[in-house]
Amino acid sequence: MRLVSFDVFRTLGFPDTTVLKPEHFLRHKPLLQDADWVLFPEYWQLNALVHGLKCRVFPSIASYRIGHDKVEMTRAFQCVAPEHTPFTLIEPNGPREREMIWDTMSLPFVAKLPKASMGEGVWLIESRQDWQRYCESTPVLYVQEYLPIDRDARVVVIGDQVLTAYWRVQSDQGFYNNLSRGGRIDDTPVPEVVTALALRLARLLEVDHAGFDIALVAGYPYVLEFNRLFGNQGLAQGRDLQQAILSYLQQKHEPRDPDGPTDPGRFLPTAV
Repeated sequence: MRLVSFDVFRTLGFPDTTVLKPEHFLRHKPLLQDADWVLFPEYWQLNALVHGLKCRVFPSIASYRIGHDKVEMTRAFQCVAPEHTPFTLIEPNGPREREMIWDTMSLPFVAKLPKASMGEGVWLIESRQDWQRYCESTPVLYVQEYLPIDRDARVVVIGDQVLTAYWRVQSDQGFYNNLSRGGRIDDTPVPEVVTALALRLARLLEVDHAGFDIALVAGYPYVLEFNRLFGNQGLAQGRDLQQAILSYLQQKHEPRDPDGPTDPGRFLPTAV
């Protein structure tokens, strides 16, 4: 396979891979059009690569577009798995909407900025003052019910398989499970009900490179979000991730005929 990458760190050691700087991509249009796969472009490159140069990109278009915005992500979850999505309100940031949400939600509840990641932009709302500070920080109001958990599961999906799953335990400061915010890894096995939900969502939404965050409440899984670009702190072997990506790309690259070899005679006109 001929591969072009825009992320040297995520594709380090990939065979037959040319690494380009994203800002220089228009200088290399023939190379990009000739590539079998274009790997890890920036979000702002997506339309030009896919619709302009007709490139095949990884992660998938759905991984980019759904993973780019928590509002759009949650609406996608509500479409395909509403029973596994926490109660969520999404409204424009206006005085009437602020009051409606405040009157509707039970304390505490969670508020998020639509495009934050790595635990940033997540607020625990415990008072009117917390709510006012959040409202002054976002153009869109995005709130969810607070789930009584001290951990969530990170499920890494590559292609159509679960690569790994592990628990992220709440940090000493409380509330945050993200490793970047002080959370820690627990290697206790993650139940199949959790990994099955992540895989189901990935397949339904055509997401092929993601770290799904799923909470388990009294044995019932709730999807919180997924990250298209996830950290590798919980991955025991970085080479396992590389091999999983390459195997998936090779599998998707190879043409398949589900009906087997075609009989040339089946398409010839029949004599009347």
